[in-house]
Amino acid sequence: MDPESNTTKNYLTLGDSYTIGQSVPENNRFPVQLVNDLNTKEYNYNAPRIIARTGWTTGELKNAILQENISKNYDLVTLLIGVNNQYRGNSIDVFRTEFIELLNLAISFAGNNTKNVIVVSIPDWAVSPFAAGRDLNKISKEIDLFNAVKKEETLKMNIKFVDITTVSRQALNKPEYFASDGLHFSGAMHQLWVNEIMKLF
Repeated sequence: MDPESNTTKNYLTLGDSYTIGQSVPENNRFPVQLVNDLNTKEYNYNAPRIIARTGWTTGELKNAILQENISKNYDLVTLLIGVNNQYRGNSIDVFRTEFIELLNLAISFAGNNTKNVIVVSIPDWAVSPFAAGRDLNKISKEIDLFNAVKKEETLKMNIKFVDITTVSRQALNKPEYFASDGLHFSGAMHQLWVNEIMKLF
């Protein structure tokens, strides 16, 4: 993923509400901020193609991807998924199977080059105002379990894994890191995630 100022690059980002930036202005979504930061380093990326929707689980994302009929090779593919599997109390074994399928799809979209795929960990929504009154320790432990599966399967395929969960936990009792809905993270937190991803470049 070296800079090539004379060649425009294409970026595909797959995910859920954290990727689409629910309750966040479009220019504050992490994929848009990532492209901006990459282009300051002369990577010359086009605007990201985003396949993501609030509420999607691994299975729903996979189905949506298959309907998109993606054929072109992307210079960068990011995958951030899993929070809704945890939120709905879905099976972690089913999650593992579907996540592996998503990883294989991501690799195929990246021209079968695992170096061009980045998996991003699930942020911890237990720190959000929305989570008040719930079993916060249970939420965080479950997020950690899903992330452990993600990391294990990602590293097995020699794909880069970026931990943004730790950064997300810094948002506890800091309203500036949350969007107006009190559940999703603000553009300021999306930028912190981008800072972690940029360490790979």
